[in-house]
Amino acid sequence: MSGLSVRRSNVSTQKRINASLKILILKPSSLGDVIHALPVLRMLKQQLPASEIYWWIDAGLAPLLQDDPDLSGVLIFDRKRWSGPVHWPELWRSVMEARQLSFDWAIDLQGLARSGLFAWLSRSGVTIGLDGAREGSSAAYDLVAPAPRESLHAVDRYLEVLPLLNIPIRWGFEWLPRRKAVAAAIEARFPVNASKWIMLQPGARWINKRWPVEHFASLAKQLLRAYPNQRIAILGGRDETELGQKIQQVDTGRCLDLTGKLSLPEMVEWIRSSELMVTNDTGPMHVAAALGKPIVPLFGPTDPVRTGPYRQIGNALQLRSLPCVPCMSSRCDYVKPFECLKALSPQVVFEKVREIYPPTSSLPLFHGFIG
Repeated sequence: MSGLSVRRSNVSTQKRINASLKILILKPSSLGDVIHALPVLRMLKQQLPASEIYWWIDAGLAPLLQDDPDLSGVLIFDRKRWSGPVHWPELWRSVMEARQLSFDWAIDLQGLARSGLFAWLSRSGVTIGLDGAREGSSAAYDLVAPAPRESLHAVDRYLEVLPLLNIPIRWGFEWLPRRKAVAAAIEARFPVNASKWIMLQPGARWINKRWPVEHFASLAKQLLRAYPNQRIAILGGRDETELGQKIQQVDTGRCLDLTGKLSLPEMVEWIRSSELMVTNDTGPMHVAAALGKPIVPLFGPTDPVRTGPYRQIGNALQLRSLPCVPCMSSRCDYVKPFECLKALSPQVVFEKVREIYPPTSSLPLFHGFIG
């Protein structure tokens, strides 16, 4: 690869900083990671308003970025479909599409072999990546952001590519702009505006990231008693409908099970309409953080310092007294399986909710994170 032995100085980018640039951001997955990377897009567009920016993203997450006001388009990475040789011609056509766009910069925030290879194959003018990238992807980079501190949040980690391009890190934008048509569509289907909503997110990709559903149900009972004028909405995918049904049974009149019923953009707008979220460590938690919603995040095997809700790490609940926490593993090997979350009582979570969102609270609704 051309970047193997070359590390260009950022001086070469200064000559073009005021020009109309074509920029490719590579961050195909996961949902939380894409949310974390969005400030890079916002700050690029803020400083280079004439630029054309594209995003390389997994097909399943593409609806999140379609019609984004700061993007000129998305390039699809269909990982599932392209895993077999029969569909590799489609992958190559995607590479050729990237080449035809003639990108000046390719910013690889994924740091894996597939993203590094795609960036290199796109033949962009300058390829930028993160130090510590895996699977040999750094061989494709011309500019490399320095290794992070252990305590650096993922959002700030991604932003470290910007100084290499002489882009200042300046907040003051809407992280996830409101999509009026989507909001209108869910308002037509669900009683969004009929109540104030507390959101519960009982699912997570790793089983050992899931606070027990029985605990969520117990918490729901306490919340409904303490907040008589509010209702509960339960989020989750199609594979989490059983969790949603169990929680809804607490009070079918005041609990609304939304599991498996929302598209990705609809989920974002539902969270925007809410007052607060209690959630496992999963993608919708980061959506809520980007929207400026108060969050009570429940952590077991993972570390909230680096991947917790941005600027709300202090709200995270985690049993650090256990010797294995955080293990950073999707498999639980502790003598008491899943104890890190089982031992986190509904009462402790309820008290945290009351602390940041008192029952008499009149917290304002945030309409977007503006830094």
